[in-house]
Amino acid sequence: MRHPEFEAMLHDARLYPRIWRIVAGLLLLIIVYVGCTAIVLGITAALVAGAGSVYEILPFLTTLAIAATPGQVLALLLTFSGMFIGALVAAAALHFRGPESLFGPWSEWRRGFLAALAVALPVLGLLTAIGWLFDAPAPNLDAATWAMLLPLSLSLLLLQTGSEELVFRGYLMQQLAARFRARWIWFWLPAILFALLHWSPEAGANLPLVLLSALTFGLIAADLTERTGSLGAAMGLHFANNFIALLVVSIEDTITGLALYVSDVPIGETGVQSLGIGVSIVVLVGIWAILRRVLDR
Repeated sequence: MRHPEFEAMLHDARLYPRIWRIVAGLLLLIIVYVGCTAIVLGITAALVAGAGSVYEILPFLTTLAIAATPGQVLALLLTFSGMFIGALVAAAALHFRGPESLFGPWSEWRRGFLAALAVALPVLGLLTAIGWLFDAPAPNLDAATWAMLLPLSLSLLLLQTGSEELVFRGYLMQQLAARFRARWIWFWLPAILFALLHWSPEAGANLPLVLLSALTFGLIAADLTERTGSLGAAMGLHFANNFIALLVVSIEDTITGLALYVSDVPIGETGVQSLGIGVSIVVLVGIWAILRRVLDR
């Protein structure tokens, strides 16, 4: 049985649920995403050339995936604008859905988002502090620069996390749920695709754990969306998780450019890093258990 809140959320999605519309919508989303990303990268290249030299453009863009400078991380986060716009355009053009039908009622979205922040940030912060005792990270970005960039960093982080939730728990999960009753299709498939999006060769032997972590998060976000009939809780949890991972303490060989500190243990190193990823999965499940109780009140 689906939660009644989620059933209500699917009202507009059921109006035009045919599978060809979903496929066409995903293609349109990809086209918009690629187009917007090209624009962002073009503007970024122009800014890099204007601030330095045209010879700096290629090194800047080719290392964007493992962004090690603030400018690279900001540019990378901004590329998610295409994903955000693409999901809204696909929903409107193929299913005649407005933004509220994707996000859920504003009051429930706000309640879920704030609840997720209130639960996840202290727990993840405590986990980071405990990890600090065993392996103190190295300073990365100086505090003054970090604080100056923080408003822009938070805005783009909200764009990045919100875009992923809008695509996977918004458009894709909802349209599949409107078309299919089988839970493995509408609940599991978007979560699996979300996990595969986090495929990283740099993870090396820890890649299965990285994918398991992303899959666990995807399933938890799907459950929170179904439970509340809103993307708020999923977006809040995603935002809190990425705030700690991208802006507070990041891991070497990942996106480090905006982090205050960086762990000097590479993401692909087994042992301590493997244990850390495993513990983070358990903590994530614990946060989910707490959030379920909070949101069900």
